[in-house]
Amino acid sequence: MPRYKPSDCHALMLPVVLSEQIVPGSFAFALDYLVDHELDLSELDARFSNDEVGASAYDPRVMLKIVLLAYSQGLISSRSIAAACARNVQFIAISGDSQPSHAHIAKFVVSLSDQIKPLFSQVLMTCDAQGLIGREMFAIDGVKLPSNASKERSGTHEELRHRAERLDKAADKILSLHQAQDKAGAQEALEPKRQARIEALRQEAERTRAFVSQSPKRLNNKGQELKSNITDPDSAKMATNKGVIQGYAAQAAVDSAHQVIIAADVVGSGSEQAMLTPMIEQAKPWSDSDTLVTADAGYHSDANVQQLHDSNTPALIADGQMRKRDERFEGRDKHKAKPDPLSEKKANGEPPEIKFFRPKDFSFNDDDKTATCPAGQVLNRKGRVHVSASGHPYQTYIAQASDCAACPLRGQCLKRRRSKEGANDERGRQVTRFFARPVDLSHPSERMRQAIDSPRGRQLYSQRIGTVEPVFANLRHNKRMNRLNLRGQAKVRTQWSLYCMVHNIERLQRTGFGQTGLQ
Repeated sequence: MPRYKPSDCHALMLPVVLSEQIVPGSFAFALDYLVDHELDLSELDARFSNDEVGASAYDPRVMLKIVLLAYSQGLISSRSIAAACARNVQFIAISGDSQPSHAHIAKFVVSLSDQIKPLFSQVLMTCDAQGLIGREMFAIDGVKLPSNASKERSGTHEELRHRAERLDKAADKILSLHQAQDKAGAQEALEPKRQARIEALRQEAERTRAFVSQSPKRLNNKGQELKSNITDPDSAKMATNKGVIQGYAAQAAVDSAHQVIIAADVVGSGSEQAMLTPMIEQAKPWSDSDTLVTADAGYHSDANVQQLHDSNTPALIADGQMRKRDERFEGRDKHKAKPDPLSEKKANGEPPEIKFFRPKDFSFNDDDKTATCPAGQVLNRKGRVHVSASGHPYQTYIAQASDCAACPLRGQCLKRRRSKEGANDERGRQVTRFFARPVDLSHPSERMRQAIDSPRGRQLYSQRIGTVEPVFANLRHNKRMNRLNLRGQAKVRTQWSLYCMVHNIERLQRTGFGQTGLQ
């Protein structure tokens, strides 16, 4: 039989030079050089006054390197980062074998809330010195990320009060079931598991009531109450293409030249309109007077467009009707995915779902001011033309009750209603026709629509998605930033900014940053 030299995959005492593990051209090398030679961390040093008394502290430079290197490799929890510092050679090398505990790492990340903006700006200054900021176009967009908050503990104050009542009822039910068993002859004490469950339900109910009594209601711009969350009051429920999440909308403004993130923020709201102006203000130090700002329809509002006009900011902000006006998207509905037949499958003998006629199924006659229903009956105009709150004129048409009563398509047109007296409400079909809003060529929103619909505007706006979406793909897929593990807007903003710094350092790495003069 052949003989081979033995191999051992267990731990060995090896002569390792830690400095040689930071390879030029790698992310760790660019990070190490950046922190040691470019960043001013005097503000972090000022937090320590243990030069004469007190225990020694971990160097904030080392801690910053550890956290950023961990985020670049998809390690987000403090425990996984601490484990890497003990076992991963690259982490051991960049930290000088410091091996901070997970508690020290978590505390360091949280403590960066006040210094994160200056650190972020310093990284951008280095990117600018390397010629990575082109200042031609900034693309603003957001991505919704779940946070460390319970979706079940979210609701309006009234909903939270009702939840507390249901928790108490659940605890009472467990207790009553045990008491019923006692009456049947089982004279036993409450099981520890059931007792612990009852106490947990009582505590959760009390915690919910305390939150409602101590926390003010969250209101939107219209004064309507928003849902609050007990575990993270700054977060919000948001609808995504994968369901509803409890989290934050992470914002980023990206330069089109080398996809450098020049501004980063988070907001605990599904609506992003209010974040357009703050993001532009954060990006101003890195922009020129002719820098174009682009954003999708989520940031569009008449107020935002008016503010851009007043500040002379070049911008292309899409509105909700942009794609409908673009002839290139004509007939796009035929490419939409068909509904799943299994989800619409009915039980045997169950009648199919009736789909009611909508205004698009009616034809309108401008000559005699009438409308025609799918059954051929004529609807007459009712009253004069009104104007909606959004500025769209509309006209209402109504059919005769006698025409609808004998119509064979009545079941697809009218729902049977009851009046206050209980009798069936036999009325004719009523339909509303909306007209196009009068065009005011001097209004900033109309001028924005004309600009974005022009051939030049379409060419420029089409660059937006190729600028910002690859950045989010890098952070969410490559860096596995698919969930925020902190609570509170300030802490979440810190974590998101650190991830954006990782992305920018990667841009520096690709330029060979820090390798000049190496032998």
